[in-house]
Amino acid sequence: MKLKFGIVVFPGSNCDHDAYYAVSKTLNYDAVFLWHKETDLQNSDIIILPGGFSYGDYLRTGSIARFSPIMNSVIEFAKKGGLVIGICNGFQILLEAGLLPGVMLKNKSLKFICKDVYLKIENKNTVFTSSVKKDIIKIPIAHAEGNYFADEDTLKSLEDNSQIVFKYSSPEGIISEEWNPNGSKLNIAGITNKSKNVLGMMPHPERSCDGILGNTNGTFIFRSLEENLITI
Repeated sequence: MKLKFGIVVFPGSNCDHDAYYAVSKTLNYDAVFLWHKETDLQNSDIIILPGGFSYGDYLRTGSIARFSPIMNSVIEFAKKGGLVIGICNGFQILLEAGLLPGVMLKNKSLKFICKDVYLKIENKNTVFTSSVKKDIIKIPIAHAEGNYFADEDTLKSLEDNSQIVFKYSSPEGIISEEWNPNGSKLNIAGITNKSKNVLGMMPHPERSCDGILGNTNGTFIFRSLEENLITI
């Protein structure tokens, strides 16, 4: 079985080609672009909502993209158990679409941040992380509004249901404010829905797949999907 990724393209997306290159050229999966005005997911096994500035990030990040025609199909796909990954702006869109709980605020520093960060894997028992052999991985971030916020009841629910997948940490796995680049509650960098088939993460795994970049930690996430879908 050869996985097929559908990569949604919104006006303002700028990581769509990064995602396409990572999964098709580097990892040798099938991949297609899905224009935001379309509704056909073209029999994709996995949907990627890529990073960027969909619709210029007007109103709120992801708030307009959530109403694109393609998103009705993505929401229906996800509710039926289909696998969806939202990366950076894609994570913001998933929050606006109600597929994940919480909201994104401006970074605590009020500055755009672009750098490598360390992530502690909080849950390896998901289809997105089962092949990650490390406890800590290094992946780049690039965002101005990555400050994840949710009320205390929602945060408790995320913890109780093991929905927190990635937390910002030190290289040794220490979770503290010092290693929180944007002010996110509980140092959250990535979460799933309760059914564990939808993942939102601010860091960019597609930018850490090619060895020429000196970092292939992002491949763990895509290889995990392959490993799990083959066994289904």
